Amino acid sequence: METPWLEWIMELQSIAQAGLHYSKDIYDIERFERLREITAEMMSLKSGLSTEVVKDLFCNEKGYQTPKVETRAVIFGDGGILLVKEKTTGNWSLPGGWMDINESVRSNTVKEAREEAGLEVVPVRLLAVQDRNKHNKPRYAYGICKVFVLCDILSGQFQANTETLESGFFAIEELPEIDNDKNTPEQIRMCFDAYRDSNWAVPFD
Repeated sequence: METPWLEWIMELQSIAQAGLHYSKDIYDIERFERLREITAEMMSLKSGLSTEVVKDLFCNEKGYQTPKVETRAVIFGDGGILLVKEKTTGNWSLPGGWMDINESVRSNTVKEAREEAGLEVVPVRLLAVQDRNKHNKPRYAYGICKVFVLCDILSGQFQANTETLESGFFAIEELPEIDNDKNTPEQIRMCFDAYRDSNWAVPFD
């Protein structure tokens, strides 16, 4: 989908969701409900997905719309960076996922490293904060803030789990097939650069 169309639809959906959250007048609520339906129909037309699928993905939240937060654990060892093989795609990514309720960036990073890589880690340094839609494809119809956190290993080893098939350390010249939805080769190279630079200035966008 062309970028302007997606951005316009996202903004209209956000306005409709905020209107539904704050409006008290029954007629205003009806108008915002219809505006939300129109955004779903527009997204369906432009994406080729059914209106039902779009509504499930795009119109299922309540309250004022804000970006979601995702953390990625950046772990080095054996001359390379730790990646895990995603069960859903068979491609590789940094351990990580959505920041859950009652978790902080630090605790969620620790949790995801434990769940996906079987490792107990301690977060030591923030490497980057990125707007996902500026760096990863496919673009999502909502905002995501990706937080990359450098971690040291305390203990543990990979354990079979519901999300990942295996783990391994990879040199920058020997990266496997990367899951670009989760993180791109450019983001992994950024992690190598940050790890090697003690004066790294954290990028954010």
